[in-house]
Amino acid sequence: MSHAVNEHRAEAPTTLNLAVLTVSDTRTVETDTSGALIVTMAEAVGHRVVDRAIVPDEPELMTPLIRDFADRGDVHAILITGGTGISRRDQTFETVSALLTKPLPGYGELFRMLSYAEIGPACILSRAVGGLFGEVVVLVMPGSRAAVELAMGKIILPELPHLVREARR
Repeated sequence: MSHAVNEHRAEAPTTLNLAVLTVSDTRTVETDTSGALIVTMAEAVGHRVVDRAIVPDEPELMTPLIRDFADRGDVHAILITGGTGISRRDQTFETVSALLTKPLPGYGELFRMLSYAEIGPACILSRAVGGLFGEVVVLVMPGSRAAVELAMGKIILPELPHLVREARR
């Protein structure tokens, strides 16, 4: 790792305010184990979850919610789980992609690369996507607990403070 990356990471905020959004037509707060895992993993490293919601996979419902999270002013990042597959109902990729002001293609690429080691070529069905919506980091991961654990543990939690720092420069 370069000296500059280490320096940037050292200057990054250690506690972030996060909004967690689960995209599902069927889950409730009680059955949303993937959203709960995001909360648990984020809080375990000192981040604050300032809002959490579950929304059906409908662009006209997702878009205003994501905009509201971003407009609050206290949210550094929006972490979204679900709706990343290729079925007719899966519209999270298109919805979030339309909002991103700066896509981060490396996030989805890295997620699929790491996922390949676990599930093989079926990883191509995952449309994990991420980027910036203004100064707010938005990262979408699939809805399974295994996918959330992989994305949070190997990509999001290690890099999120650095991403937030750079997004706000």
